[in-house]
Amino acid sequence: MKTKRFHRPVIIQLGRIDRDRVVTSVDDAGRILLSDWQHEDEERQRAMSACLAVIKGEQPASFARRAFVEAAKSARVLLSE
Repeated sequence: MKTKRFHRPVIIQLGRIDRDRVVTSVDDAGRILLSDWQHEDEERQRAMSACLAVIKGEQPASFARRAFVEAAKSARVLLSE
């Protein structure tokens, strides 16, 4: 399956100050949300659902990117969008 890439990367910081993560695709975002995300809230769930909708071909990658950015803002881990 072809990776659904974001038009611009999203940069987050989940833990240590020197460990920025550059998220470039729906696959990256989904993997991070499932395994590395510490903040459990409604925004995270929305972002996970958005990634799944893109993987299923129901939405464009921009849909998941927007949801991921909102989840990152909510969790206060967003550095750059």
